[in-house]
Amino acid sequence: MDFKKIKTETTAVTRQKDQFYEGTGNIYETVAILAKRANQISADLKEELNNKIAEFASSSDNLEEVFENREQIEIAKFYERLPKPTLIAVHEFLHNEIYHRNPHKESSDF
Repeated sequence: MDFKKIKTETTAVTRQKDQFYEGTGNIYETVAILAKRANQISADLKEELNNKIAEFASSSDNLEEVFENREQIEIAKFYERLPKPTLIAVHEFLHNEIYHRNPHKESSDF
């Protein structure tokens, strides 16, 4: 998924807690789902950022090159401006874009 195209808030906003009951019926289960999804998003963004920065890595470590590598600085600034993984996870949850299931609830139905 391309997290750069998600249009969500870049800062924390106050939300109605009733919105978080709808998907699961339990606020604690919702928080666990959001935390797991935020960790997934964070890992994906970190891997993508590391791959892009690695393209500009030089084999010789010269102090002047480290401070003058504008491409790495621009890439880092771009990723810093993206919404935080937690905000992306909340956006996905509220728009029903996260698939989640609770195997304990499913097994108790039998």
